[in-house]
Amino acid sequence: MSPKKYLMKNAQIVVLFLIGAVLTVIGALFKITHERKDWTSFFLIIGMTFEAVAGILMLLKLFKKNKNKSDSFLDS
Repeated sequence: MSPKKYLMKNAQIVVLFLIGAVLTVIGALFKITHERKDWTSFFLIIGMTFEAVAGILMLLKLFKKNKNKSDSFLDS
């Protein structure tokens, strides 16, 4: 199998990042309002993990070697 099959599409990466951003904002709001401490840390950790994974996938997609030079980053 080629490595191209393992990379996610741009829209999927953006959705992963947005889910992480929403979870992080929810966790931050819970922290500000001093809600239950176990859930606030959970939302923050999971949200930031989603954002980190999305960032790493986006960097891998940006810097991978592309044999077809006419294909643009935004085309995938």
